Formats: sequence, structure tokens, C-alpha cells
Amino acid sequence: MATNRWGLTLPLPGVSLADLRPYVETAEAADYTDLWTGETGGPDGFTPLALGSAWTTDMRLGTGIVGVFQRGPALLAQQAAAMTDASGGRFVLGIGASSDRIVEGWNRIPFEKPLSKVEQTVDFLRVALAGDRTDTGFKLETAPAHPTPIVLAALRGKMLRLAVDKADGAFTNFLPLAGLDRVTGQLTDAGPDFELLCRFFCIPGKREEVEGLARFMFSSYITVPVYANFFRWLGYEDEIAPMVEAWGRKDRQGAAEAAPWELIEDTFLVGTPEQIRERLAAYVEGGITLPVVTPITTPDRMADLIKALAP
Repeated sequence: MATNRWGLTLPLPGVSLADLRPYVETAEAADYTDLWTGETGGPDGFTPLALGSAWTTDMRLGTGIVGVFQRGPALLAQQAAAMTDASGGRFVLGIGASSDRIVEGWNRIPFEKPLSKVEQTVDFLRVALAGDRTDTGFKLETAPAHPTPIVLAALRGKMLRLAVDKADGAFTNFLPLAGLDRVTGQLTDAGPDFELLCRFFCIPGKREEVEGLARFMFSSYITVPVYANFFRWLGYEDEIAPMVEAWGRKDRQGAAEAAPWELIEDTFLVGTPEQIRERLAAYVEGGITLPVVTPITTPDRMADLIKALAP
């Protein structure tokens, strides 16, 4: 596995893009090596990185992740080439199938054969980003002067295998510590530079202070079919069944109440900054080469939490 790095999620909760710069500069000064965006219902995955490339000197910038259904492969190649150019070669393109809720529910795009769609997109991008003409006739006007690594969002076996076969790394998410071995077990023949990234939702505070938020977040995400299937693959079908059933009845409060707290604690990082750092260290020890920290707090406390969770 590759040398460990330390990442921060952009954008930050409750912080507008216009107000983001001091937090990014705080992170670079605190020795974070990477900035990685998410892409759900907030800003797109590229815009915060374009800003970050102008605000930082050495930090690597990655999309973690942007979907292959919502963008055509030629547009993805254009965006990746632009970011690679703007950042002086500090950009990593993280792509994935996203989720059925985002693709089909929000965008009205059929969520069909996600594994094939991701593989076809990787093949297209390798040709396009090398400056060659694709089989669709597309060719970038100017090929990137630097290589653009590709990381795949991968939760379960087949997508993890595809990442090993065709990408430079895999990006997992909402991973219980007890399930880490199941994921790393799919990567046994990955090369020495292969990266395994994971986003961690870090919620400082005692259980009674954070439980309501943690239950809401967990039940909102793990009831999405792709994540529910991930947790079933990890062996938690019985634990999540009451929560998924309640969500299916549109009983959001019931789903949050049914969320298994022991599993929440094993997936989210809660407690003091010191306790959160201990948990991050356990993930790194288990094979995560790049933890991507998502600090969950108010803007007035954000800079202090970023520094407290620094490498």
C-alpha cells in the first residue's frame, strides 16, 4: 500500500465556498496533504477544488467522488484535464457510479449496469487523458502536461477488483472498523502504490450530545440501496433490517430510532478529538492509506477541530 497521507473533505459543513479559504489554509499549515470533495446535494465536486488549487501550494486535490452517470465521459475528461492543468499536476480524478437515489431519483437517469459504466468510463478516460482520440472520435485540444491518477469509488467485491485492475486506488465510505478486513481482503494483489481512501465523519462530543445527529445521518445514508447492500455484504443484514424497513415505510423517525448504535459507533468517529485520532490510527493500521476527515461542527469551531485532527 502507498505511503499514508491525510485528507480533509471539501466543502465543510455550514461554510460557504466564499468563506472557505482560511480553513483550507489552516489545513495546509497543519500538514494535511490532501483535499477531497464530496458530491451529493451541495456544491459539485470540481468547483471547491478549483478554488483550493489557487489557495494552496502543495496539497493534492481529488474528487471523492463525481458520478459517471451524471456526466458524459468527454466532459469528465475535459474537467479532469482542466483541473490537472490549473493545479500544476496535483489533481486526482475520483469517479464512481454514485447511488441509485442520486442518479435515478434526483437526476432521472437510469441506474443500470453501474460496474460496466464505470469500467467503460475508465477506459475512455485513460485514452482521452493521454491525449489520444477515443473510439467516439473525441480528443482533447491539449492533453494534460501531467498524469491524472484515477481512483474508483468502490464498496464491494467486483468494484474493488475493478479498482485493482484498472485504477490507481479505491475510495470507500461509511466503513465500520470491524468491516475493514473484508475490504482490504479484496486488494491482496494490488500494487505497492495502490491507495485505499476512506471518508470519516468526525463528530466531537459525548453520546448524549451527538446521538440524534449520528442516528439521522446513519439512517439517511445506510438505507440508500447501494449502502444497504454494502452493509449486508459486510455481514450486518440483521442489524440494519429494522431501520431499512422503517425507512421504506417513510417513517424517518422510526428509522433513526432503529439505527443500531453499536454499528453507528463503529462507523462514525465520535468522542473527544483524542479518541477520534485513536480511531483514525486504527484504520490506518488496518490498511487505510488516506483517511479523509469530515469534521462535523459549527463554523466557529471548525478551524480548531481541523487542527485537532491534523496528522
